[in-house]
Amino acid sequence: MPAFGTDERWRLTHLGRLMGHALRRFDERVLWLMAHSPQAPLALSNLAARAQVGAAIVHITRHLPLGGARLTELAHSAGMSKQAMGDLVDQCVAWGLVRREPDPRDARARRIVFTPTGLDWLHAFRRAVEQAEREFRAAVGDAVAAVVALGLEAYADGDGAGDRAAAAYNVPHRERSPSR
Repeated sequence: MPAFGTDERWRLTHLGRLMGHALRRFDERVLWLMAHSPQAPLALSNLAARAQVGAAIVHITRHLPLGGARLTELAHSAGMSKQAMGDLVDQCVAWGLVRREPDPRDARARRIVFTPTGLDWLHAFRRAVEQAEREFRAAVGDAVAAVVALGLEAYADGDGAGDRAAAAYNVPHRERSPSR
């Protein structure tokens, strides 16, 4: 790792970087657990063991409701473009994790739904996430884990639109009177 001076340390320790590292570590642990899970479908477990499972399965597993979703809904939920999500869905279809089927509300549309293999993967994924969360709690303590979870939930659920409008980066602000 390159050496950073004391005036540059903020780049290594700001919340965004720490959250990014924590997410990668958590996801790597979940995928390792999946690779070694007797409940995970064997073909997908083998892909995970060879580090060939990544964003596709994680995004689909996290964002696809049990009842299925249209591609646009799935992309929106994952914060991705429709085209990028379409590529991930294609990969998951090839792996037998999901399938496309007609949307009962609109014959022109298609819904992405889990296959039986995909549901097996989802159940094993849940167990792996629960294990990784237990390990996190053991590493930092129950009190810290609770505060982290509450803080991240509050931060993720807030859109911050009011805060962003009131405090743009490096722009001096003045109090505005209600009459304006």
